[in-house]
Amino acid sequence: MIIQLNKDSLFTTFAVESFDCLEGSINNMPPSIVEYHLSDLFLNNNDSYLNKRDIQNSLKFGDYSIYLDYSENIYLENKIQQDNITQSLW
Repeated sequence: MIIQLNKDSLFTTFAVESFDCLEGSINNMPPSIVEYHLSDLFLNNNDSYLNKRDIQNSLKFGDYSIYLDYSENIYLENKIQQDNITQSLW
């Protein structure tokens, strides 16, 4: 599932000013904190469409990928399918 993020929320969450600084900030944080912040950002948004041919830059962290497109929009992808998690419990 892919969602479009609000840049200000993302940058404020990780205390950065641009997408280029994001990787350094993420690498200096404990993985559990990064995953917590990404899952929190993920829960507060709706599905979006991203044409993967428009990706200018990307970051991968665990089950999450963050994409920057040529229009300067930022997207977050969660590679874990929620349906698969629910089915495994039954």
